[in-house]
Amino acid sequence: MDRALGLRGELSILAGRRHADPRPDFLITVADTSAEHAAYRRLRHLEFVERQQLFRHSDLDDTDHDPAAVVLVATLHDGTIVGGVRVAPVRWNSSTEDIGWWFGSRLVVADHRHAAGIGPALVRAACALVEQQGAVRFDATVQDRYAPMFRRLGWVDVGAGEVIAGRAHHEMRWPIDRIQRTVDGTKAVLAQALAPFADQDGGLGASGFRGDDGVPLPGTDVIAACDAIIPSMTERDPEWAGWCSVLVNVNDLSAMGARPIGLLDAVGAPTTSHLTRIIRGISAAARAWRTPVLGGHTQVGVPSALAVTALGTTPAPLRAGGGAVGDTVTLHADLGGSWRPGYHDRQWDSTSSRSSDELCAMAGHLARVAPAAAKDVSMAGIAGTLGMLAEASGTGAELDVTALPRPRDASVGAWLTCFPGYAMLSADRPGRGADVAPPETLTIADCGRLTAEPGVRLRWPDGEVSVAVESTVTGLGVA
Repeated sequence: MDRALGLRGELSILAGRRHADPRPDFLITVADTSAEHAAYRRLRHLEFVERQQLFRHSDLDDTDHDPAAVVLVATLHDGTIVGGVRVAPVRWNSSTEDIGWWFGSRLVVADHRHAAGIGPALVRAACALVEQQGAVRFDATVQDRYAPMFRRLGWVDVGAGEVIAGRAHHEMRWPIDRIQRTVDGTKAVLAQALAPFADQDGGLGASGFRGDDGVPLPGTDVIAACDAIIPSMTERDPEWAGWCSVLVNVNDLSAMGARPIGLLDAVGAPTTSHLTRIIRGISAAARAWRTPVLGGHTQVGVPSALAVTALGTTPAPLRAGGGAVGDTVTLHADLGGSWRPGYHDRQWDSTSSRSSDELCAMAGHLARVAPAAAKDVSMAGIAGTLGMLAEASGTGAELDVTALPRPRDASVGAWLTCFPGYAMLSADRPGRGADVAPPETLTIADCGRLTAEPGVRLRWPDGEVSVAVESTVTGLGVA
């Protein structure tokens, strides 16, 4: 980590010693006053400059001037600050961009007798704060004598670090599993739950299309797709639920390279007014994508429920399982818009402000590109959806974190795990499809590759590769 930063002094060093004395009551908070910052820096100077003599005159560095850096302090009931730690994003090659990689440093405890309580509490708080900031990698460099404590707290030892002023250090990493949790919570159950369908002739679609966003109807050019909206969203935000019921289905058809021709809806609502609001959202989206609602089922006096089936047509459907090891992974995304109110870090709304011309142009984009493999980014997020594409193709995948385009207001962690409005992933032989001009609303970027090793990995600018998804996503296997 020190080489990545180009700063010798980026160290996370526990200053105290464990002791059997009772622990004082303390509170961990974010330092938000100049007095708190000054008290923390005094503790650092006493420990690292005067007592340990790791620095000659001062332990202050560029990180102390980074506006994104956060200091956590431990405060006694009388207001005395007795410990602190700082966390900050890694500024790779002096970039100002937060690429989702954070580091912790300058962990200090004033009273050595109570370090066993305060030190671990500060470390735990730092881990929680960094994950809240949307990081997907969190590193620290610790003195060898304190590495066992970090391991007990769940940190992973990734190897020996530098020797500073005669003190050996170890590189440690906090295992952030945000992406794996998203996958496990959205898609991991599919193979087991859908097993009865797989046992039927033709169940789960034609050979080569298992796990796809849509299903080619045998003997026709028709593609069918179906999505349901979770009841809590339908109850809480009925117009938006109606809009999304069309959005996700049109996206499914788009990922198959199909032109939408019609929709069927199934709507349940407790009251007529609630039903009207759901229908209003469906109707607005159907007009926006110029796709009529052909019929369906409507019921009042029941719990909220919403599902939509979309029909499209294409003579040459795209497959999620058409990729091969070595293929380039490309993200096609609309980065416009903002977080949907009430769904911050979970749903990016890039569509509700777009015109019909813009929406329809994006819907037809992948059909023009005709990649070897394609998939619509779903609630599993970019990383999880890439895992599904790779699984269907019989491969694994790797994402280059610094090559991944994202909106300015989205952290890396949130962008990799949210529903992004319009976003498609494709895989193809290097260089294919580059001559197709995309709609002006889209950002297109090559940001990864399909690999022989199952799962999804993140490649970092220092050459490190971390596991985002350990193995297959759905368990459905190769398409």
